[in-house]
Amino acid sequence: MATKNPAIDAYITKSADFARPILAHLRILIHKACPDVEETMKWSMPFFDYKGVPLCNMAAFKQHCSFGFWKAALMKDKVLVENAKSESAMGHLGRIQSLKDLPPDKKITGWIKEAMALNEQSIKLKKTKPATKKPVEVPDYFLAAIRKNKKAWATFQQFPPSHVKEYIQWITEAKREETRNNRIAKAIAMMEEGKDRNWAYR
Repeated sequence: MATKNPAIDAYITKSADFARPILAHLRILIHKACPDVEETMKWSMPFFDYKGVPLCNMAAFKQHCSFGFWKAALMKDKVLVENAKSESAMGHLGRIQSLKDLPPDKKITGWIKEAMALNEQSIKLKKTKPATKKPVEVPDYFLAAIRKNKKAWATFQQFPPSHVKEYIQWITEAKREETRNNRIAKAIAMMEEGKDRNWAYR
């Protein structure tokens, strides 16, 4: 078993109650499948390197966990490949809120070994020219609310598309109007302070 990184121990300990068993379980599977894995922290998230190259990573958010492979775009599983095409805080397995949301251990272990083989063969991700991205559509009611606050509006205008999407998704998934309005107010307050939606986890 490879040496554990104290920084990842601390990350798991500080995570929400629902997240700790998920992160701990994924960590065990990674070490079991890849005894020579090296633990590290990148972008404030736990990463697992093999042969000097990232293998996979995991993260905990307020209501879900994410798990993904560095070279998912080169792997055989169609779902992993498809999810790798878009940048998302959901990772390559979608929102993981409990151990029940994870695929069978055997499947995850198989993915890890496949990712290991890619690193062993020094197969690199191909650099592709960034496609022309469509502007993110912001709901009129949200846009109007942000414009009323000069600081929030200034922050919003500097956000990359990914940050804008995170806020829009959070607000539009609210089922009740009251909840939506509360989230808009919180979003504006955070943007007024120059913060993106997931600033606490970056």
